[in-house]
Amino acid sequence: MQLRLIRKLLGLFLLLYSCTLLPPILISLLLADGEILHFLYSLSLTVSTGLLFWWPERCLRVDLKNRDGFVVVAMFWVVLGLLGALPFLFGAHLSLSDAFFEAISAFSTTGATVMTGLDGMAPSILFYRQQLQWFGGMGVVVLAVAILPMLGIGGMQLYRAETPGPFKDEKISPRITQCARSFWLLYAGLTLMCALGYWLAGMSLFDAVAHSLSTISTGGFSTHDASLAYFDSPAIEAIAILFMALGGINFSVHFFALVGGRPWAYLSDIEVRSYLIILCIVSLLIALTLYHTHYHADMSSSLRYGLFQTVSMMTSTGFVTEDFSHWPDFIPLLLFIIGFIGGCAGSTAGGMKVIRLIIIFKQSGLNILQLIHPHIVRPLKLSGRVMPTRVTDAVWGYFALYVATFAIILLLLMADGMDQVTAFSAVATSMNNLGPGLGEVAVNFQEVSAEAKWLLAFAMLLGRLEIFTVLVLLTPAFWRR
Repeated sequence: MQLRLIRKLLGLFLLLYSCTLLPPILISLLLADGEILHFLYSLSLTVSTGLLFWWPERCLRVDLKNRDGFVVVAMFWVVLGLLGALPFLFGAHLSLSDAFFEAISAFSTTGATVMTGLDGMAPSILFYRQQLQWFGGMGVVVLAVAILPMLGIGGMQLYRAETPGPFKDEKISPRITQCARSFWLLYAGLTLMCALGYWLAGMSLFDAVAHSLSTISTGGFSTHDASLAYFDSPAIEAIAILFMALGGINFSVHFFALVGGRPWAYLSDIEVRSYLIILCIVSLLIALTLYHTHYHADMSSSLRYGLFQTVSMMTSTGFVTEDFSHWPDFIPLLLFIIGFIGGCAGSTAGGMKVIRLIIIFKQSGLNILQLIHPHIVRPLKLSGRVMPTRVTDAVWGYFALYVATFAIILLLLMADGMDQVTAFSAVATSMNNLGPGLGEVAVNFQEVSAEAKWLLAFAMLLGRLEIFTVLVLLTPAFWRR
């Protein structure tokens, strides 16, 4: 373990992150909302911490190894949660538990909140929340890989440790720096298009920019307590549906389709096809149920609300236009089930990812076939490509570890006093980076105990970094020489 290199990179990342405090400072200065000193305190503490780590090791020149990459990413997200909580601690006057929970929820694009009274809150604090989700969506470490070529060979280790999905070695460019830079440029371009769409649909410029940051990142924070229901606009909801759905698609596919001039890439990719089919089927099923139970009087309203909430939940965005926890029959549970599935690998969405579901179903089909024909040898294929055994093993290992971790955290929350429905939805929304819950956390997490908030923040990190990156640090084998 190269501790000096880890300290150096951690310091560099914190210095990079400190630059993200400048936009809220500028907004506070322009609007005179009284928060500028709080942000300046946060900036000075972040820069000081970054320099403390980086300065003593600034001349160190060694290559980053795989194990070092896992430590850097995990440590950075924890330290980032603590330092990112400072504006909430100083400006919003939250407790340390609440401020850390809010910061981790933002960075992991979970969207679960402990804050209320957003409509009367300082604009700089509101923008800061949205901005945290945007940087967390694509990944702050991936941003560092994109703009810090000094990382050199070690960039791939960091990229692999933070990027979601089972195919972490696939790149759109031979150079990992160019790959990360392409993703971030595409991410920024889609954000600008989303902001323009919201603005033209009737949002104020501030709301349009703020909501575009949490739409493309599939984070779900809003500048209003009522979320997008505040606007009650079919046009705004349609724009949100489009860009939430785009945020849930693998950015490699976006690159080939939008930059590479191959729009058919969307339909030729088995994961994207499956993702869109699930969205369509579930949306229609929910709309028909809402109409059949007379929850909405006409089919058009049923389709409007059903489609929006389906896309919002499957992409793990968490925007709401109605309180779906009171929807009839099986709908709330179905929405949480598709939240478990999530979006595509390499997207900003949470969940276990569609590609893993496809691999699990295909492998299960092969296992059934081998029971019928014991001597048959048939490899698992996706789009004509034979899947390596290490990929299928990793998918099943991830699934088993996910279920075990989910069960342990669920039991711990119930031991802390939560009822079954609240505990189940709290773990599901945290590990899937989803946002809304059921029961006592249907609106927000304000009433959850401090201990439960720290545990749920840990679950958010597990979900965002896909379990292995965090839990590998807890194994004795990782620390052996």
